[in-house]
Amino acid sequence: MGPADSDSVNDARFLAAAIRLGSRWRGDAGPNPAVGALVVRDDGDGPVVVGRGATARGGRPHAETIALQEAGETARGATLYVSLEPCSHWGRTPPCSGRIVEAGIARVVSALDDPDPRVGGRGHAMMREAGIEVSVGLLADEAERANRGFLTRIRHGRPAVTLKMAVSADGMIAGANGRTVAITGADALASSHMLRASHDAILIGIGTALADDPRLTCRLPGMADRSPVRVLLDGTLRLPPQARLLEGAPGVPLIVFARPDASPEAEARLAARGAEVRRVACDAAGHPDLREVLRTLAERELGRVLVEGGAAVYRSVLAAEVADEVVVFRSPDALGADGMAALAPPGLAQFEEVAKYRRLSTSARGRDLMTHYERAVSLQE
Repeated sequence: MGPADSDSVNDARFLAAAIRLGSRWRGDAGPNPAVGALVVRDDGDGPVVVGRGATARGGRPHAETIALQEAGETARGATLYVSLEPCSHWGRTPPCSGRIVEAGIARVVSALDDPDPRVGGRGHAMMREAGIEVSVGLLADEAERANRGFLTRIRHGRPAVTLKMAVSADGMIAGANGRTVAITGADALASSHMLRASHDAILIGIGTALADDPRLTCRLPGMADRSPVRVLLDGTLRLPPQARLLEGAPGVPLIVFARPDASPEAEARLAARGAEVRRVACDAAGHPDLREVLRTLAERELGRVLVEGGAAVYRSVLAAEVADEVVVFRSPDALGADGMAALAPPGLAQFEEVAKYRRLSTSARGRDLMTHYERAVSLQE
């Protein structure tokens, strides 16, 4: 392997590490993207990481600033690997591109241009004008996945949507007459709570709220503060005031989307328990319009929404073609034909149709299997 090949391998290795570093804070870095950055220098004995950073809670400070502060003077003449274009505008903090120039970075390897109109390539241009060598586009697909929530919100005016379901071996999500049953085991449940922690919001319909009385918080040890905003589709405001969803509000926000003609008295009861009620237009079936709900969440700067159910909501999400990712936990045990199916025909088989979705991974979670899909469209569409 020649020097050029070695440089290419190192670039891919360190940029992949920066992407993984940032991804650890998805669901916590909003409204900013969960960016990762590494400062690497080679003084003759091989490349060494001298600074690392990931965008902090609430989006400040930025990953690049943290990495440069850790590197200090060793940043001068080094390479910066970053999963998204450094910003070029003044916000609550100075632009990262300027900090990179001041730190004396010699080279920047960046995965993506930032589509935010306040940046839009100007960060990369600023660094080039200062004499920094800038390379853009390596591992672009991986960075797109890592920053999907932010990118979808900026490009399409809605959050990225992950559809998550736990199903029996025969594709059921509940027992006869919608009876709640434990479908998957403890390992799958822990993975579900990790999904909650990596999203900005979690969404269910009123049917699931009434049947399961969930909290929708992240209950992994030490991760209670990573609980996402709870979102409920409840057109006629049927959620009872004693529901467990209301126990955590307003500390863990609960947004209830209702029809325009929902009861003002019911709204007042929920508001008294800390819920925020938003009235939106209805779809053809008379339910809160999903696209308007998603637009409203994007306006709240929520980038990643995890949809946990139930069957009616699953079908609405797929019909609206807004499911960017799908995570299916499948039990080896069947519930029988009298159970409630997760989806209407073709059901789960549609996720294996390569024209619609591509399978990213399948792995064991105890006795259960976790399969992760993404929409089979251009990641940069």
